[in-house]
Amino acid sequence: MKYNPKYHHRRSIHLPEYDYSQSGIYFLTICTYKKQCLFGEIHQRKMLLNQIGKIVAQEWLKSADIRQELRLDEWIIMPNHLHGIVVITNDDEGAGVEGASLAPLQQDKSPQGRSMQRKPRSLSTFVWGFKSSVTKRIKNICVEDNPCVWPKNP
Repeated sequence: MKYNPKYHHRRSIHLPEYDYSQSGIYFLTICTYKKQCLFGEIHQRKMLLNQIGKIVAQEWLKSADIRQELRLDEWIIMPNHLHGIVVITNDDEGAGVEGASLAPLQQDKSPQGRSMQRKPRSLSTFVWGFKSSVTKRIKNICVEDNPCVWPKNP
């Protein structure tokens, strides 16, 4: 589908100068690609997770186990997105090497074509690792070779 500004107006709400690796409480919404209902359905006002939705829930909970700087607060999975409150505590005392994120530092291309890196123990590194682990597990059960679960960032 060709870009049409009348319909396609996705924009980042990230603050450009804010350091998302600093300690804080963050509210996340993570949507599926093209808002597909991949995680289950609502039946009689309750969310019923399908197999993919259960993978999302398991990987969400596992995130706090493998990232010492992370604490999960309230969260909910909906048919085509996840809402969650994430607490990051990147205090120097007690964080040591063991507290470092397991996700490697990744090279990304910004919309302007410049190379950027994810900061260790940051919100973006956490989200990248979460999405990556979910996608890997879905590939194991999916018929498609490369299932598209998450939107590509511009």
